[in-house]
Amino acid sequence: MSTWTSYLNGFKAYLQLEKSLSKHSVEAYLHDVAKITQFLELQNLSLGPEKVELHHLQLFLQWITELGMTARTQARVISGLRSFYRYLLLENMVESDPTELLDSPRIGLKLPVTLNLLEIDQLIGKLDLSKPEGKRNKAMLETLYGCGLRVSELINLKISNLFFKDGFIKVTGKGDKERLIPIGSVARKEIQFYLSDQRPHLQVRKGHEDILFLNRRGAGLSRVMIFTIIKKLAVLAGIKKRISPHTFRHSFATHLVEGGADLRAVQEMLGHESITTTEIYTHLDKDYLRSTIIQYHPRS
Repeated sequence: MSTWTSYLNGFKAYLQLEKSLSKHSVEAYLHDVAKITQFLELQNLSLGPEKVELHHLQLFLQWITELGMTARTQARVISGLRSFYRYLLLENMVESDPTELLDSPRIGLKLPVTLNLLEIDQLIGKLDLSKPEGKRNKAMLETLYGCGLRVSELINLKISNLFFKDGFIKVTGKGDKERLIPIGSVARKEIQFYLSDQRPHLQVRKGHEDILFLNRRGAGLSRVMIFTIIKKLAVLAGIKKRISPHTFRHSFATHLVEGGADLRAVQEMLGHESITTTEIYTHLDKDYLRSTIIQYHPRS
C-alpha cells in the first residue's frame, strides 16, 4: 500500500495548500479516504489508486454498509473519495475517475434542531451572573446566537476583529476565509461588559492576548468547554432537545429566514459556499408559509 501512502501525502498537501482547509478538515478527508485501503487489504487486493475501478468501489460501498455505517456517513466517505480522485486527475496521476458513476446513498432531509426565542431566553436566564464566568458565558451565547457563529469561530474570535463603531465583527471561517458579520446591540453590550468588568482580572497567558473569550487560566477556550456549558444550561432550563453550540447558529439562520431576510444575505453571514446549504433554513412552519403565500401570491 506504499503507492497509496505517497498519493495520500500529495492529497494532504493539496488540501492544505490549494484548498486552504483547516487541520481538522484535512484529517477528516484523509481518514475517510484511508478506509478504502483497509478494504483492499482485507480483500487481498494489491491495487494502487490508478487500478481501482467502479466495481471495486461498489464492493467497498457494500462493505461499509455491512459495517453499519449510516447513509450520511457513507455519503461523506464517497464525497472524500471523489475529491481524492479529482486531485489525482488534476495531477495526471490517473486517466479516469472511477467515482464518476458511483451512486451515493440516498439521505433524507434532516432538519436541524432549533430553539425558539423563549427557549434561548430560558437558557441564558439560567446563567449564574454572580460568578465571573457567568458574564463571559452570557457574552458568548449572545454572540453565538446574535452572529450565527460556528463554535470554532467563537473560540478564535479576536479583540482586534471587533469593529463596534461600524457594527461588525470579523471572523475566520472554513478554509481560513474571512467574513464580516453585523453584530446587534445585545451581543455588543454583553461583550463590552465582559471586556470591561471581567476580562481585566485575568492573568492572560502569552500568545492569548488578542483572544476574546478566555478560561480562568487566561487561555483560549476549547470546543468541548462550549459544549459542556450549553449542555448544563439545557438541563437547568428543562429543555429536552438535543442541543449543541451549532443549535444557536441554526436558530439564528431560521429566525432570520422566518422574519423575511434575503437568503443570499443569510448565506453571506453564515459563510456558506453554496446557497443550497442555506436553503435548509427555509423549513418554515406551515402557518407562516401559508400566510406568506396568501399575502403575496397574485391568485390569492
